[in-house]
Amino acid sequence: MGGHFWADPAGRVRAAVVDAEFDVVVSLFTREGHGPRPGVDHLVNEIPDGPLTAPQIGSVQKLATTVAEAVRGGRSVLVRCRLGYNRSGLVVAQALVELGEDAGTAVELVRRGRSPWALHNRDFEEYLTTGVDIARLLVGLDPAGS
Repeated sequence: MGGHFWADPAGRVRAAVVDAEFDVVVSLFTREGHGPRPGVDHLVNEIPDGPLTAPQIGSVQKLATTVAEAVRGGRSVLVRCRLGYNRSGLVVAQALVELGEDAGTAVELVRRGRSPWALHNRDFEEYLTTGVDIARLLVGLDPAGS
């Protein structure tokens, strides 16, 4: 789990560029020149770091399933967004749910592994604790969330 940018010890923002370190890269935010190398499985599905529509929640479900299947198959996976906290945290936590963790444990594992500030987007945490399948249905009932 990571981002496209990171801050060095002096606080300067640096580009995080992926080459061929991973078998699968899932990008929820993209920028030209950040990789990965051609030939690496690269799934791109940009979503906002805010309330999601029902189709966007559906894409999170599909990506999480793909990540879980890759992990089960012994493949190395990077899920990334802009800074590596919310969007990537949502997909990684849902992949952990797909792998058998309950939502609360999945959120805890993401925060312990990445940062206490990971998944600070309350909507994303609520999608997980409600269950993304139910959250998708509920958001779909709201005409603004379709």
